[in-house]
Amino acid sequence: QVQLVESGGGLVQAGGSLRLSCIVSVDTFRFNNMKWHRQAPGKEREFVAAVIRSGSTHYADSVKGRFTISRDNVKRTLYLQMNNLEPDDTAVYYCSADRLGDNYRYWGQGTQVTVSS
Repeated sequence: QVQLVESGGGLVQAGGSLRLSCIVSVDTFRFNNMKWHRQAPGKEREFVAAVIRSGSTHYADSVKGRFTISRDNVKRTLYLQMNNLEPDDTAVYYCSADRLGDNYRYWGQGTQVTVSS
């Protein structure tokens, strides 16, 4: 059974940093895209960052230059390094993994990030 478990969220002051981790229960080579998304209170879930199986990365404009996504296939872990955090980054952060072949998407349960001003 595929499970994704996020960790690393918390409360941080504006300008601070956090690193989120998403541990996957199976070999991550089974997945093509692995992504981070976030959902702020009262808003729809939005894309944050993606890393493709080839290693290429993509970011939402709002986080470019501040966030870095990476995947460690040996450790079966997806990361999101978040620097220079802003209050608008406050949200529940979710990781996802798209299965090779049919792109079925698995989701984690989310981790809360709160940035105080």
